[in-house]
Amino acid sequence: MDTSLFSKIKKAFSTEFQDEPLMIFSPGRINLIGEHVDYNDGFVFPAAVNKGITLAIQKSDKELCTAIAYDFEELYHFEIRDLDAIDGGGWRNYVIGIIKEIQKLGKEIGPVNLLFGGDVPSGAGMSSSAALENAIVFGLNELFALNLSKKDMIRISQKAEHNYVGVKCGIMDQFASMFGEENKFLLLDCRSLNYEPYHIELENYELVLINSNVQHNLSESTYNKRRALCERAAVEFGKPSLRDVTKLEIYKKQEVFTPEELGMLLYVVEEIERAQRAAEAINNKDIRTLGELLYDTHQGLSEQYKVSCEELDYLVNFAKTSNAVIGSRMMGGGFGGCTLNLIEKESVASFLTDINKSYEEKFGYQCTPINVKLSKGTHLI
Repeated sequence: MDTSLFSKIKKAFSTEFQDEPLMIFSPGRINLIGEHVDYNDGFVFPAAVNKGITLAIQKSDKELCTAIAYDFEELYHFEIRDLDAIDGGGWRNYVIGIIKEIQKLGKEIGPVNLLFGGDVPSGAGMSSSAALENAIVFGLNELFALNLSKKDMIRISQKAEHNYVGVKCGIMDQFASMFGEENKFLLLDCRSLNYEPYHIELENYELVLINSNVQHNLSESTYNKRRALCERAAVEFGKPSLRDVTKLEIYKKQEVFTPEELGMLLYVVEEIERAQRAAEAINNKDIRTLGELLYDTHQGLSEQYKVSCEELDYLVNFAKTSNAVIGSRMMGGGFGGCTLNLIEKESVASFLTDINKSYEEKFGYQCTPINVKLSKGTHLI
């Protein structure tokens, strides 16, 4: 957590509302492997990071509530009992969605004021949206003694994104942001929500994020279409989700799907297997196999699931030409954001210089590294 951001957010709240706020930090996340499988009940390998959303929140003595997005210099007034999603409302719909989903549970919330800011690069695919959702629900739970469990809260966050933002996301982002542990990745079973913390010994390698600076937007219909395809296929196979479907079963019914759809379904089944193989590689301290799995995931995301873009493919293909890199893939929902790379520690600086020069020559703007540490989940500051 950035202490200077904490100070700015707290001071801005106190200046605006003449009150002492409750302060919450909710982290963004990275994901080692297991992409686009959380909404298929699969296995994923995320971690919370030390960049995220800092929220100041307090009860209001007025009927009119105020929410302020510090970074955007935007303000939103609303009444707690009269809320509906706003067409094109952006961050406001996260606030609205959380409050409405809590109210659906019969929980009583009074008027509030809140102000938030973040240090996750915009559009980087590190789930600042889940961090914001979790921060708000966590703050309201504390202020109004709602007695919500962490699992209750992440379900509320997920439903807010489904019903008020329009993204049919899985549960991974909210879970990682809420349950994150310092210096640990979490091998999460997205069906049971059982998880196992992993401290990964990377030996003489370092995990490095490189931001393509192409901003992705999960509201794009392409994301929701993929989820709809997965759900339709599960029904076709008579199974709860694609987690329960084998590649052989898919091939036996391949005439039901277009060639493109077939590739997407095979990717999901293969990626669920890859996440489990990654856990085995980590247990065996086989970092090279882990790196190969990252490359395989990117190929699947790009060629089968078709959620990559030219810039992300360029970054991964460049990484493949370097002896210093043993694994690289796009991370997140796709269509932009970051690549995640396993790079030899002593070669990180020179590799970043080389890839940035090549990337700028190709696209006319720079890619940028993002330094993160693995963090604990949403908490009071």
